[in-house]
Order: sequence, then structure tokens, then C-alpha cells
Amino acid sequence: MKKKWMIIFLFLMLLGTQAYAKDDEPEIVSETAIVMETETGAILYEKNANTKMYPASLTKIATAIYAIENGNLNDVVTISKEAVDVDGTKVYLEEGEKVTLKKLVQGMLINSGNDAAKAIAIHLEGNEENFSKKLNAYMRNKIKVTETHFTNPHGLFSENHYTTAKDMAIITNYAMKNETFAEVFGTVELKWDGESWDTTLISHHQLLTGQRPYEWITGGKTGFVSESKQTLASTADNGKLALTAIVMKADFKRDIYKDTKTIFDYSFSHYENKELVPEQEYFVGEKVFQPTENSYKVSIPIEGFTEHLNNQGVLEIVDNNDKVIQEITLEREQPKQEVANHHTMNEASDDTEKENPTLIIYIAIGSVAIILIVVFLFIRKMRKRNRYDIHNRRW
Repeated sequence: MKKKWMIIFLFLMLLGTQAYAKDDEPEIVSETAIVMETETGAILYEKNANTKMYPASLTKIATAIYAIENGNLNDVVTISKEAVDVDGTKVYLEEGEKVTLKKLVQGMLINSGNDAAKAIAIHLEGNEENFSKKLNAYMRNKIKVTETHFTNPHGLFSENHYTTAKDMAIITNYAMKNETFAEVFGTVELKWDGESWDTTLISHHQLLTGQRPYEWITGGKTGFVSESKQTLASTADNGKLALTAIVMKADFKRDIYKDTKTIFDYSFSHYENKELVPEQEYFVGEKVFQPTENSYKVSIPIEGFTEHLNNQGVLEIVDNNDKVIQEITLEREQPKQEVANHHTMNEASDDTEKENPTLIIYIAIGSVAIILIVVFLFIRKMRKRNRYDIHNRRW
């Protein structure tokens, strides 16, 4: 009897384990979060990732990549009083101090210097307002985010300064493909020789510094204002996957770091990168779609996945919980019947064009022949009439 109950108990445990394995995404306390694979752009985890949020100093990720791609890092920047007087965290720049643009980017990302961020904006675009306009256009047109609008280069609170966890992940993913950005983003310590502040800058990101160790961490940026609470951007790479995690609006630092480690661990243990060789053609009703590449690098669940083509010709990688992980846009092809008809019409048109000169010649020759025949018959008739008249006269 005991053996029977033990078997039943083990069976129920197995069912419970399978049910958990099917939907075992971790629960976190932060209000929004996302994990994105850097190379493929696949979304491996998300929670309220499209919710409008205030990014605080995560803004500086966008400012940094804009400066790197649109400025000359060797430029020497003269610091203005306007930059010195900015509120919040600083690297204590002095009015009139001369600093390279690269050093300002380093001070902004490593020590979260608002004065460095403002100095960058003024140097590149004259003032914060112009810089914000250019930055928003750059993010919209170059990085392809749609739910982000920044009013300053540093992240101090403004009602109109907002983003989403998903957009911040896209921006960070884009930035991490730039070697200069990735190097600065992953810097733990930097000796700083300033006019009024000689020190060693140490990253505020506790996974990066080892205060809260994480084996595969490669970079990070912290952020805090009272309206946004704790925000955190982190990157990690285990040699198989390169991940970006954005976690926003936690009450305490311990929560935002714990949540980041949790969703990193979940993503590393549940996903892998593979080469997907697509079909030559995909069909949705009468629509025909074709891939633009011979193969695609995709991030897929280790437990398995399915492919689904929607009506817009987007090939979706879907996990066992029906969650879309990654999208691949295919190219629309004309239906075969339309293609055949198009070719037939073109061939007929081509034939007509080729035959037209010959046809015109034939018509011309035929017309001349008809005219000659008519003239010949007319002359013949007139001759007969003349002979008839002469004959009558002789009689």
C-alpha cells in the first residue's frame, strides 16, 4: 500500500515539475524589465517592457553613443559655466577647464557626471535643447526606437523625458556593437586628473565592481531620481550568448541587482544561439514570401520552438508558451499566376513590337498592289470601251 502511495506521489511530483518547466519565467519585484540578446535582438524575458518609464541616468547611454558616432573624441572641449552649474552627480569640472570629448564620455558613463553630459551636449549642438532634438532624431532614425523622447543629455527628471525598458535595451544593444562604447561601459576604474578633482573614478554598478559578483558581467550603468526610483542597465556574455538587461523602478538597490541576476540566469539557462536555415518560400493564402538571407542567427529556447508566419510576411520564432521571441522580416514575392501573366503580357508586347515594322511593310505593299490592280482594271476597261466605239463607227 505504501509503495502504491509512493508511486502516486512521485507521479504528481513529476507532473508538477513538468508544469513548472513549461512556464518557469522568474518573478521579479521591479516594475519593468527586459533581457535582449545583443546580436540577434531576440527578447528572452520581459515584464511590462513597453510601459512608459523615466530612465534617470540610463539616458547617458544614448548621449554616449551619440557623442561617439557624431563627434570627434579627440576634440578639446572648453567647459562652460552652464555645464558646471548643473544639478546632481558630477565629476566636478571647472569653468574654462579643457577636457577631451572622450574624457567627458568616460566621466559621464563611469561616474555618471551630469556636468560631463551637459558639456557634451553644449559642445556638439550648442545647447541642451538643440542636442535633445538631434538625439531624438538619431534614436528614431538610426537606432529605430519609437517610444523614447529625451529633453536633456543626463536624465534629470522631466515629464517629457521618457522611454521604455524595450527601447532602452534596443539603444544599449546598438551601443554595445561600438567598440569604444563597450570599452567605456565595461570600465571599472579610471584615474581622473581634473583641475579641481584628482581621483580614481569607480563605476557605480555593483555587479561590475564585484560588490555583488556576477561571473559574466561585461558592463553597466546605474540610474536614480525619485520619480524613476532605481534603474539599471547591464550587459553580460558567457561566450555563447551576449545579453542586455534593463530593469527599472525598484524601491531598493538590492532588488534591482537581484532582479538583474535572476533574469540573466534564466536567459543563460533557457536559450541558445543557432543558425536558422529558412525555407525557400513561405505561403500565407495567395501571398508568397521569400527570405533575404541564406541563414539567420536566432536565439531559441533550449526546450524547443516553432516558426509562424504572420500576414505581413514576418517569420516569428515562438516558444512553447506561445511567446514571440524573435521576428525575421521576409520579402514579398508576386503570386506565381501574376508573375506568369506578367511574363506572358511582356512577351506578347515584345512580339508585337518586333512584328510591327514587318506588318507595316506588308500593309504598304498590299496597298500599292491593290492600287495597281485597280488602275490596271480601269485602263483595261477604258480600252475595251474605245474598241467598242471604233467598231460601231465602222459599222
